[in-house]
Order: sequence, then structure tokens, then C-alpha cells
Amino acid sequence: MNKLILCLALAAGWLALPAAAAESSALKMPPCQEVKLKNGLTLLLLEQHKVPLVSLAVTLRAGGVEDPDGQEGLASVTASLLKRGTGKHSADELAAELDFMGAAISFDADWDATQGGGEFLKKDLPAALDLFAEILRQPAFPEAEFTKLIQQAIDGLKQEKDEPGAVIGKYYRAFLYGAHPYARPVDGDENSLARLKRDDVARFYARHYDPAAVTIVAAGDFTTADMARELAARFEDWATPAEHQPPRSLPPPAPVKGRRLLLVDKPDATQTYFCLGNLGICATNEDRVAIQLVNTLFGGRFTSLLNESLRINSGYTYGARSSFTPASAAGPFVISSFTPNATTAPALDLALAELKKLRQQGLTGEQLASVKAYIKGQSPLRYETGRQLANVAAGLHFHGLDAREIDSFFQRLDAVTLEETRRIIQRYYPLDDLVFVLVGKAAEIKEAVAKYAPPEVRDIRQAGYR
Repeated sequence: MNKLILCLALAAGWLALPAAAAESSALKMPPCQEVKLKNGLTLLLLEQHKVPLVSLAVTLRAGGVEDPDGQEGLASVTASLLKRGTGKHSADELAAELDFMGAAISFDADWDATQGGGEFLKKDLPAALDLFAEILRQPAFPEAEFTKLIQQAIDGLKQEKDEPGAVIGKYYRAFLYGAHPYARPVDGDENSLARLKRDDVARFYARHYDPAAVTIVAAGDFTTADMARELAARFEDWATPAEHQPPRSLPPPAPVKGRRLLLVDKPDATQTYFCLGNLGICATNEDRVAIQLVNTLFGGRFTSLLNESLRINSGYTYGARSSFTPASAAGPFVISSFTPNATTAPALDLALAELKKLRQQGLTGEQLASVKAYIKGQSPLRYETGRQLANVAAGLHFHGLDAREIDSFFQRLDAVTLEETRRIIQRYYPLDDLVFVLVGKAAEIKEAVAKYAPPEVRDIRQAGYR
């Protein structure tokens, strides 16, 4: 799970306190001071003195949606190359400097954003910030490092297709979104990566790495005033590049009408991996808390309705789940699982039966109370450390949200009624309008799954995902 999606998941209700704290409604985001530099770069500062560590999180509006047609993966490659050499240090020298400090710095990209982070000891603050600023502002994109990374990435994508669980999500998104930018594989594919040149990376950086589109969050052991000065000293003179292009205007994706089915043929498969669903929600959807509540019960936890039906009661699978992936535009809603070839259709039938049952019967009062208590009682897995706080704050800010998303969560959760859950189910859990994507042995399952929709078949050995 990438950091932006993780922070939204936490903010939507997976940020939970132990039971005792939950009873006192003590879910609060720590104080955060916002500072806007003259060049438009935003600083968010969360002062915490529990341990002598400083954590950074960075978001930049330069995600995969900015990739030119035919150059899918360019944003991801650009982010990955930031650490592979600057005007002052080679990739090996940067790695040695970080190892010497025991520091970690990384960057990657998702649909909407390039994001990065770092963590280091308080005593190394000046040197670590110098290195962080150098990596972000002065990448050299050495030709040798570019060539090495591209080959590694292409080899990795080819190997991924030996593991259907690693690639079915890419096929699902491509089939669901069609011509929309969210259909593009953020990491690219074998063909698009092979077309990239080192100069494409430098050009993407010059067009999209604009300080006015950057947010840097610092959380940890520092004084707010000192950290504001330290970051301003390293970033305030970062000028908007002459080639800068504003982020593209993202069109709303169109939900699928009716039923469609893609069968990705893997001739040696002994199991079928499947996804079914439609569009879900954007990060600011007004129903996000109620959706999180319903989905936790339906397919978001081990004791969910889906998992009990497909795993515990029938034994068709080792796990079944449903999820919403919020993004700037509507992310996907998906029900997913895997099963032996022989039980492909029975497992799909059972998943659809649970979906139909949810739509017809809804939740009971007992289930509603139980799932509220469950969400409140969950210990925070990614909330208490400086790194986790920084990631949460960065993601909230990226989507125009703030601490109220955390502070009012219990109140909004408690306000969800049975009547509201029924509305949520009818609106966000479609039964007739569904996209099916299966990765499995077509010779054994094609005839059985044709009852859901006429199969569109492609070979997994083909390059790309659409």
C-alpha cells in the first residue's frame, strides 16, 4: 500500500486507539503548524519529543497521470532515479552517506503524486537535511544508472507475471478504467519502459518538479521554529523551472454499465485469481466514514462476511476481501480472492451471493454496533511514530483535508445509522454493473465463467496490461 493511500485509510477510520482510549474519544491529531515559503512550497511541522528522531514526508503533484501517452512509468522512473546520483554525489556515495548516518531516504510515485520520505537521528539533522535537499533538488540522472534501473524494472515486470496475485490489480485497473489515465500502470510495462530515454526523465523533472506543488512534512524531535528555519534555508531559493507545466486536469472516470469480463490466460495456472467491482470513491467523498464502516463488515477484516463465506464456511480460498481505494478521482472498488481452477465458478457465485445478500438484507443493529466497536478498538498500526504521523499529515494535506478528519472521526462514526448504511450499500455496492477480471487457465475455466459475461481473452505473456 503506498503512503497516500495508507494515510487515507488511516484517516478514514483505520486510525484507531486501544479500547480504553476509544471509550474516552481521545483520537486526536497532534498540533501541526503550516508554513508557506515564498516560492509556494508548503511546510507542515509536527513537533514530537518522544524519541530523538526526525521524519520527513514529501508529496508532489507529479504522479503517473502526468506520464505522456506511450511513456507510462516515467513518473515512477524519475522518482526512483532521484537517489541514484546528484551533481555532487554518485549513487554509491549517497548510499554510503546514508548508511553512515543510519538514515533512510526514498521516493516513489503513484497515480496522483510523487512521494518521498526520510528518517534520521536528531543529531544528524543538518547533514541529513542537506542530503535530502540535494537529492530532491539536484538529481543528475546519470545515464548508467538510468540504463540499469530500466533493465531491472523490465525484468521485474516480466517476473511478476509468474505470480498472478502480483499483477491482477494492474489488469483490473486497466480493464475498469479503459481510456482514463488511471488505467495506466504507474510502473509502466515492458514496452513503455523500453521506449524511455534518459532525457525523457530530465524533461519530466523540469516540467513537473515545481516547488509550489511540493509539501514537506517534518515530524519528530525538534522545535517548530528551528525546523522552519532549517527547511527554509534549503528550499526557499528553489525556483519554478522554466519548462514547468501545471498538473493536468483529471477527468472523472465513467463507471462501467452492465457486466464485462476479462480472462487473462495463464496456461500453467492451477489457481484462478479474480477481481470484480466497479468505480469506488474519491478521497473527499462525503460518505467515506460510512463506507469504511460497511466495508469493514463486508470484506475489510478477517471476520468479514466475504471471508467467512469463501474461506471459513466453504473452504474455497485462503482469503477474500473487498476494498475501496480513494484517490483524487474515483478509485476502484474491488472484491478479490483466489481459488483452485475447479472451484472458480462456485467461488465467484458465492461472492456474488454475499453481495446480493448485503444489498437485500443490509446490516443488523447488532452488526452495526459490533463494527463500530471493532474500528474504535483497533490499535493504530501506523500512527504513533513520527514517520507515520508525517505520512498521514502529508496525505491529508494533498487531498485538501486536515486534522478534523482525525479529530471528528469517532463522532462521525457514531452518527452512522442503519438507514444510512442501507443507502450506502445501494449506492456503492453494485450487483448488475460489474467488471470481472480473472487470471487463470483459460482452457479449464473459460466455459464456466462465460455465464457472467462474454469473456475477452488475452495471454498473460503479452506485454502490458491492456
